[in-house]
Amino acid sequence: MGFPVRYTCPRCGAVVTLDREGYLADKSVTETPLTGWEYVPAYDPFEDADGVELVCGASETDGEGCGRPFYLSFVRFEAGREVEGDAPLRPEDAPRFDFRP
Repeated sequence: MGFPVRYTCPRCGAVVTLDREGYLADKSVTETPLTGWEYVPAYDPFEDADGVELVCGASETDGEGCGRPFYLSFVRFEAGREVEGDAPLRPEDAPRFDFRP
């Protein structure tokens, strides 16, 4: 049996509670999935998954939410080294190269 852990939606700030085991190490909570990570829905067993796809506003959300998915990624290791995942940049986070005065 797990214990409740709370996560905040990166889009709207709604709080989501997920029952999970303590040995799973969180890597990040992002709007988009990390490249190479396999995600399962929050209602499926996720102990062997790379992460969990949460839907803001679903039954595990405390109050109302925006209804959009976001991703809880767990720390992964390959050949004894932590895998660095990369989430695609959101348009507002992309570098800007506007050199006009």
